[in-house]
Order: sequence, then structure tokens, then C-alpha cells
Amino acid sequence: MTVVEDPVRRAPAAPARPRGRRRTAAWLLTAGLTAALLVLVPVAAGTGAYPIPVGDVLGSLQHRAGLGGAGLDRVAESVLWNVRLPRIVLALLIGASLGCAGALMQGVFGNPLAEPATIGVSSGAAVGAVAAISLGLDFLGTWTLPAMAFVTGLVTVLLVYAMSRARGRTEVVTLILMGIAVNAFAGALIGLFVFLADSAAVNQITFWQLGSLAQATWPKVLAVLPCAALGLVVAPLYARRLDLLALGDRPARHLGVDVERLRVVLILLVALLTAAAVSVSGVIGFVGLVVPHLMRMAAGPGHRFLIPASALGGALVLLAADLAARTVAEPAELPLGVLTALLGSPFFFWLLRRTRRRQGGWA
Repeated sequence: MTVVEDPVRRAPAAPARPRGRRRTAAWLLTAGLTAALLVLVPVAAGTGAYPIPVGDVLGSLQHRAGLGGAGLDRVAESVLWNVRLPRIVLALLIGASLGCAGALMQGVFGNPLAEPATIGVSSGAAVGAVAAISLGLDFLGTWTLPAMAFVTGLVTVLLVYAMSRARGRTEVVTLILMGIAVNAFAGALIGLFVFLADSAAVNQITFWQLGSLAQATWPKVLAVLPCAALGLVVAPLYARRLDLLALGDRPARHLGVDVERLRVVLILLVALLTAAAVSVSGVIGFVGLVVPHLMRMAAGPGHRFLIPASALGGALVLLAADLAARTVAEPAELPLGVLTALLGSPFFFWLLRRTRRRQGGWA
């Protein structure tokens, strides 16, 4: 099973829909995702151990924006603006980053099984963050963790990509196997840092391993915002070239696409988006796998729609998952990464079986 020039061994394309129907489905799905986010944000802001009516949440938002509305009492105001809203904004940023990174990864490698966590970039970025915690590094202040996560995540994904290439082609099966090996090695490194860390650092490292937004603050939002915003703004600019790349490496080159340069740039974007997410939330898997595939099934493979829709869908899924994580087992809180893995693993298994059936076995 390859993702490059041999058209016979690429995954067979789904039956094409009429262009007008695809475009209508894309617009309707985008509008639906946006509307769902607009509804879920105030619901999530008002739901929790200290309930706040949705009307009061909207009134407080209007009041802060200078558009009228009414302020809340001191306790409700503190809960909403210092606890709930930073967590919601982080969930939106991280979910959008992971969804967009998954869409880019699947487009780069031409296979729905590819996602950042699968090839090790998430665990690689977590190693950098855990190393910073364990060794007490603080050379860039609040930017130390994001910087360490970005560097190690970038090195990891480039290493996996380089080791997966043979005779100028990228083997997807080799890519996934390399990702498994890198994830195992990253887990060993994390275990080593846990062994070297003191008890306070061990608690922080556990946060990275399980994934959570429980420690969300506005400074953490500001720390991750530049990387996430840059990646989310730049990624749609490559939509047309990703569509051409889906034709195969050779046709894309004939149409003027520098394939290798495109792959390197997009891998850098994937590392940027994923490292930004991991730097504040820990490892949260399967969002980048499930969301882009669902968007592709719903409205087709065109990246002009797929990239922004995956970002919207990722934001919606992670916000809903975080809401469930902090309310399902009250007063306890489920680890967010554990919850997304419990929901995403069955989908990944189904996707593997579906891909194998369509291709008549492992290529």
C-alpha cells in the first residue's frame, strides 16, 4: 500500500458525487458545525459543579464586550471568566489544531489512516514537554514547554518520514510501523523522565500522559494561540496543491507541484499545530484521525472544504468531549485523552477493516 506514484495501489476513490451536490453538502455541513459550536459554547460555559444559566452567560459576554447585558455576581463571574472560558477557548484551539493537522496528514500521505499521533508527533512533542518538567527547564519562561514540544515533535515527525521513504516513495504501512516504534520509544523516554523526576514533577508528567484541560488559564491560551493561529491560517492556502497531490506524485509534478517541498512544508505545519496542542493539553489522540475522515465521508475529499471543516469539527468534538469529561463522573473528572481514545479506538479499528476490505488485503 503506497501513497505515491503507483495508481493501482492507491486506495480506490469513492463514487464521485455531482459537483453541485458536493458543494451544497459542504456549505450545509460547515453551517451546521458553526451553529453547533455557537450553541455548545454557552452551554459548556454554564454547565458544571457551579451551574450558570445560559442566559446569564450570554449576558455576561455582552456586558464584557460593551454591548449591554448584565454582569454576574462575584463568584459566578470568577467561575465563568477564570475557569470555564479559558478552558473552552483552549478546547476550541486544540481541537481545531488537531483536526486540521489530521486533514493535512491524510492529504500528504494519501491515506485515511494517517494522523499526527499515529506517526509519533504527539508522543514526540510530549517527550519535550515532559523533559522540560522533569529537568526543571525554564529558559524561555512560559514559552519553554511549547518550544520544547515543538522542537521534539518536529524532529520526531521528520525522522519517521525519512525512515519511511524507500526508493523515493513513502510506504504507508512502513510509516505506521515506524510510528508505532517511535511511540514506544517516546513512552520509554517518558518513563525515564518519570524515574528522574521528583514527586511534584511526576504529577505534572501524569497530566501529559493522560491529557487534560483542567489546568487551563488565560496565559496558557496566549502561549498556544500564536502557533495554532499561524497553522490554521496557513493550512488552507495549500488546499489546491493537496487536491493535485491526490492525483499521484507524477501527475502533480506535471501540473507544477513541487511534491517533496509541499510534503516538507505541510509536515512542518502538522508539527506546529500538534506541538501547540500537546504543549498545553498533553497527548490527545484520535481527534486528528476521526474528524477529517468523517468530514470526507460527509462532503467529499476536496481540501478547500476539508481543511476548515476538519478544524471546525475538531473544535466541536473536543469541546463536547471536555464537557463530558468534567461532568459525566462528577465530582471527579475523566482524563480527556483517555476519553477520546475510548471513543476513537473503535472507529480506528473499523477504518482499518474497511480499508483492508476495499483493497483486498494489506498492500
